Amino acid sequence: MAENGEEKLLAVARHIAKTLGHNESMADDILQIFSNFDGRFSREKLAEGQAGEDGSGVATLERALNSIDGQISRFVSADQPIWADPADSASFLDSIDELVTIIREWSPMASEKPIGVSLARADEMMQQAMFRIEEEFRSLMERGAESFGQGGDSAAMNHRFDSEEEDDYDRDFQNGDDIQIPVAQPLTDYDLIIDALPSATINDLHEMAKRMLGAGFGKPCSHVYSACRREFLEESLSRLGLQKLSIEEVHKMPWQELEDEIDRWIKAANVALRILFPSERRLCDRVYFGFSSAADLSFMEVCRGSTIQLLNFADAIAIGSRSPERLFKVLDVFETMRDLMPEFESVFSDQFCLVLRNEAVTIWKRLGEAIRGIFMELENLIRRDPAKAAVPGGGLHPITRYVMNYLRAACRSRQTLEQVFEESNGVPSKDSTLLTVQMSWIMELLESNLEVKSKVYKDPALCSVFLMNNGRYIVQKVKDGDLGLLLGEDWIRKHNAKVRQYHLSYQRSSWNKMLGLLKVDNTAAGMNGLGKTMKEKLKQFNMQFDEICKAHSTWVVFDEQLREELKISLGRLLLPAYGNFIGRFQNLGDIGKNADRYIKYGVEDIEARINELFKGTSTARK
Repeated sequence: MAENGEEKLLAVARHIAKTLGHNESMADDILQIFSNFDGRFSREKLAEGQAGEDGSGVATLERALNSIDGQISRFVSADQPIWADPADSASFLDSIDELVTIIREWSPMASEKPIGVSLARADEMMQQAMFRIEEEFRSLMERGAESFGQGGDSAAMNHRFDSEEEDDYDRDFQNGDDIQIPVAQPLTDYDLIIDALPSATINDLHEMAKRMLGAGFGKPCSHVYSACRREFLEESLSRLGLQKLSIEEVHKMPWQELEDEIDRWIKAANVALRILFPSERRLCDRVYFGFSSAADLSFMEVCRGSTIQLLNFADAIAIGSRSPERLFKVLDVFETMRDLMPEFESVFSDQFCLVLRNEAVTIWKRLGEAIRGIFMELENLIRRDPAKAAVPGGGLHPITRYVMNYLRAACRSRQTLEQVFEESNGVPSKDSTLLTVQMSWIMELLESNLEVKSKVYKDPALCSVFLMNNGRYIVQKVKDGDLGLLLGEDWIRKHNAKVRQYHLSYQRSSWNKMLGLLKVDNTAAGMNGLGKTMKEKLKQFNMQFDEICKAHSTWVVFDEQLREELKISLGRLLLPAYGNFIGRFQNLGDIGKNADRYIKYGVEDIEARINELFKGTSTARK
């Protein structure tokens, strides 16, 4: 070996002299310098070598190649996996290392034709070795994954979601139907990293990857690695129930089915970003330890397809229908993307994954735009709701119930909505957030719409009952939840005052006329004249009271407290005046003696009839 080493050293010296010497005289001078520097570079040895350099250098290189060729050829042509025997794998790697050393040492002399020919042979040997190690790399990844999935170390992959819809997937996995590689199962605890391959297998893969990268075969190595691990991820997402759907397929899906698909997507996205992708990141870093760029590239290739699948679904939701009933599921997708942003930032932190990270941020913001767009569509729905048929009995209008229940439900995600609207580039007022401004505007639109709808009623009193009912419902829904915290106590006070105003309008438009009939005109001529006037007024009162009670008993006041308040206020308004009227009528001499012929109702009867008001019909109360 020492003799071969000296021959290589002399060959290198001769090559340098020949390469740098522009003429024979300059080459001699360079050789003289070498001989003065080291006794091994004596003029005689260098001259001898110069005379036979085409033979001795090539011979040394060929002897080395012949020795390695036998070893590498034996492994390249082997039928059995090399890594089935640790001794064989170690010997194969040593042969590759030796071949790499030879190529590196002799490459400076590649311009000399005989040596160049030998180096071409060495490159061919290296290529054959790399083809075989690539095959071994693929086989080892597949075998390692299979053995790992069947062994005790796979216990970390046996967690389940607390959801019955995952049972079918679990049964298929446990039965082993058409299973070729292990997959990560649904998990409820996201604080988990899966070792997707046994440690010994990872170490072997690292040794292979190191040789392939060192020999310039990084791309084939990354391709094989990425293909195997990509299959694992895709199968894992499939087991989590996530379908591969195009944007068009998502948009054509019936809403009920899409709601279920969103639930599955949320689970899959959490498992992927918090368990599967970090596990793949760690595996890449271990296999490609010392080669960070190769690790980053391979990781991106492994995760890109699954990540795009997840992001495309979220994007399909973001650019889909803005129908108001979709708000709550779009909020779910938005919140999932928001909560996973730290994972996107940490897992996809390298340069190759920058495009995936940026796309995630873009789609998350697009979901925010979709939520704001849904509120705009809600505004349009309120504006377009026609004022055609009147609600029976002045009851609660369906648009009021729909909008108020919708806003109450939306405000359960108040913090998320605050975030969405703060990112809209709007300008909040000094005392209000943009969400408060949005909610106030929707309430104003609803109230304006109800004002228009109230005009359908021909009876002013019924118009007031309609506005009173709907106004009371609005205030009650605002007071009882987060909507009240947004709109504030001042808003609630103002709208309670509006309801009281509708109450007074109802009384004025119907019962105040009755009070006019119960007023006694003291200017009437004599007892007989007064009696005649009161008798006529009593007759009109009875007739109008019957008409009002008959009509108002079919009207509805849905709120029990408001209904009682109305009855009490009517009693206070009417009963004292009526009692005074009939008392005075009964004291009018001869006419008073026959008062019972004209008095149809006693005070208790009037009170009983008032208590029968506003019971409405079952239709009016809905």
